[in-house]
Amino acid sequence: MAHVAKNPQSPTGHTASGLGPFLRARRTRITPERAGLATPSGPRRTPGLRREEVATLAGISIDYYVRLERGKETHPSPSVVEALARVLCLNEQERGHLRDLAEQARASTGGPQPCPAREVRPGVLLLPEQLRPNPVFVLGRTLDVLACNPGALRLFAGLDAQPPRRRSLVRYVFLHPLAREVLDDWDEQARSCVARLRKLAGIDPDAPDLAELVGELTPKSPEFADLWDRFEVRPHVQGMRLFHHPDVGDVRLGWESMPLDDSPLQRFVVFFAEPDSPDHAKMLLLDKGHGESRTQVDSGSGSSPLGGRVGGGQA
Repeated sequence: MAHVAKNPQSPTGHTASGLGPFLRARRTRITPERAGLATPSGPRRTPGLRREEVATLAGISIDYYVRLERGKETHPSPSVVEALARVLCLNEQERGHLRDLAEQARASTGGPQPCPAREVRPGVLLLPEQLRPNPVFVLGRTLDVLACNPGALRLFAGLDAQPPRRRSLVRYVFLHPLAREVLDDWDEQARSCVARLRKLAGIDPDAPDLAELVGELTPKSPEFADLWDRFEVRPHVQGMRLFHHPDVGDVRLGWESMPLDDSPLQRFVVFFAEPDSPDHAKMLLLDKGHGESRTQVDSGSGSSPLGGRVGGGQA
């Protein structure tokens, strides 16, 4: 994979870091009223706050703030960062992201870093098989599928059609034609995927795997491009997921996602259902489909691998 040079046209939208684009994006989303300013008496040509308004409220000079947005100032002090977070009404997750971006702006990386290894530790690789029938994924930092069991592969209907090394939950959400039908909360999942990538951009703005993925999805998915330009970061929330599966019908599963010790760039994701429940029975059906590979499943030729359709779902 080719490295991505640092330049203003980088697919990740960074110059030295993403600090300037993030400030600009958030500034345009804050109304004067929300920032505590008097209601404007006439129309405003600029959406959100003007640069001079942000600077005044944060207690810094207009010239200094302009330099921050343009990437020419790369050493904002912690007090300036906190003042900007206050003016831009950032929540705790967004404040943390702003601090990461500021730290990246101060740091000199010495050039693009290599992609993290895709190898999964042997002990971790055993777990997807041992935890069947629960669908299990091992995901990389850009939500690429490094390992999974058959139930996981079938749960995201159509994921098995992607070549193993290109299997990615982000590609599935934004590019696969079945995603909007299968995922009941497609909008939420789309925002969550992009927010996770934005968080990675704040920590490693020159990540070549991130740049490649963003560069691929931006022209192919207007929804991705729009969400990417919002610069949203959000907390990671566990809960229930509803799938409208073409082979087993509606199935509602809980899920947990956790980082792996000694492999902080990889995550372990497991889905589960209450024992003896209808959802658990459907989870068993997904697990018992044809093929036994941990990492890929043969795609069918039009008929269901579970012996016919068992109900359907709607988006």
